[in-house]
Amino acid sequence: MRSLCFTVTLLLSTLSLSVCDDVIASVTCDHTGSCSLHNGIVKNYVAKGKFRNEINSTGWSFLEISTEGSFPDEYQAYAAGVVEGHLTKELMRMAWVNTVAGYCDEPLTPYCQRLRKYLNDNLVWMKQQIKNNMEDDYWRMVNNYLVQVNGLNDGYFYKPGTSLSGTGSIVADIDPMGVFMFQIGGDLEDLGEALGDTARKHVLGSGSCSALIKLTPDDADLYFSHDTWNSYQSMIRVIKRYNFAYHTKSSGKLIPGAAMTFTSYPGTLLSGDDFYIISSGLAVQETTIGNSNSDLWKFVRPQSVLEGIRTMVSNLLATNGDTWTNVFTKYNSGTYNNQWMVVDYKRFKPNSKNMTSLLYVLEQIPGYIVSNDVTDVLMKQSYWPSYNIPYYPKIFNMSGGPSMVEQFGEWFSYDGSPRAKIFKRDHGKVVDMKSMIRLMRYNDYTHDPLSRCNCTPPYSAENAISARCDLNPASGTYPFGALGHRSHGGTDMKLTNSSMAVNLQFVSISGPTYDQLPPFQWSKADFRFDTPHEGQPDLFKFDPILYDGTTNYRLYKP
Repeated sequence: MRSLCFTVTLLLSTLSLSVCDDVIASVTCDHTGSCSLHNGIVKNYVAKGKFRNEINSTGWSFLEISTEGSFPDEYQAYAAGVVEGHLTKELMRMAWVNTVAGYCDEPLTPYCQRLRKYLNDNLVWMKQQIKNNMEDDYWRMVNNYLVQVNGLNDGYFYKPGTSLSGTGSIVADIDPMGVFMFQIGGDLEDLGEALGDTARKHVLGSGSCSALIKLTPDDADLYFSHDTWNSYQSMIRVIKRYNFAYHTKSSGKLIPGAAMTFTSYPGTLLSGDDFYIISSGLAVQETTIGNSNSDLWKFVRPQSVLEGIRTMVSNLLATNGDTWTNVFTKYNSGTYNNQWMVVDYKRFKPNSKNMTSLLYVLEQIPGYIVSNDVTDVLMKQSYWPSYNIPYYPKIFNMSGGPSMVEQFGEWFSYDGSPRAKIFKRDHGKVVDMKSMIRLMRYNDYTHDPLSRCNCTPPYSAENAISARCDLNPASGTYPFGALGHRSHGGTDMKLTNSSMAVNLQFVSISGPTYDQLPPFQWSKADFRFDTPHEGQPDLFKFDPILYDGTTNYRLYKP
């Protein structure tokens, strides 16, 4: 389906363009690091960007940012941030209203004061590490990320006739309560637990994402798929491609992950879902495992690198699953604790039983990380599922898993949870892309016995591969919060395979599942008045699209 286009006014001119057209900007910088923003593409650009808003017709907007490798990395990073902040300014404003506003407004509560101090201390510590290690590729990439945040801020606040602040070789000071908040959405829940946030209580059992890696019959192909689970107020979405011509200091060569595509959000310089396809041949995704052991929060310290930054640094520098997990393990923040899956498509051999180093899985909790090559597990059972419960016994036990099972039953166990059982039962039905999409969008909670619970009514739309908690009756009774009625569920589906990944392509569907269920519609939701959703379509009933790795797409008919 396609909607009528509406108009926006470019910041750099009085020209109004349809949001279904590409909007283009570029940035130039002189040798001092002083930079200028331009409408369109100009000569000697440091970064250029192209943006298209198709949210009303596909549920997605599309952004592509490219940098010129003849300029220093920090110039590229700053210019890339400026372009993104400028082109996505209006979406950033709406995303802030929907997801950040009200979290830590002035005057700051005691918790927000502690959070600001923690983030300030963390930024100061990282900046000192950068100064002390300018020959180290790891810290240079951390610097690039933070410089990009500064550029994002400057691009967002830019007004015609004003000048940009520009950049030096080391990141300038960052306001931790500004656009930096977009970068730490995944970390905030754990930071809240560690720093004593009493205003927001975690929903017990609340999951964040389902993922499945699946070998097709005769190992002919390898599917890599992910459903984000999130609050519905987050559903202003951007599919991004970054082409960053950074170079390693050690060799002077282009970094392995110079190009990547990923699903993301306005103002967020990482995926956050997370789902990445990278020019190094890697595909990377995660589901959140959290932490239920309060004794571990003592390991959450500002002398660390927050999860999103570690993710992007790993994406940029890694050449295989082993190096990705090694890079990511450094400076564990203990926040946004996930199970990470890293597939190296370079290692995939169709119809072969002798694949090695194909799949690495890493799990993080505060103070501890476990990672291994689990290709043998994938080959033996033909699938790797992920559903917010740790796989590694050490991580499961240390994060408080046994206590959760003792209190609330097998729902919290690795083998006994509803999604574990559904994946085990149904993965064998996957024979092609169409059947994989069907499984990843599956939710037949009123009929599937695996969706039943000790609830009234006796089932929950949480107990499915793609949750629809909005459909659980508000008058129902549930043993813990995740099974109940709320503005939460699967908010998308992404899927790639061995041929698509080479070109950084994937299939995606925006919005909650509607395969066996009525589509989600804001005007019919009982929480529509107290859940901000500015800029979102009313009805989420979008067809699958094939994203071609730029700002282009086509409807996907498997």
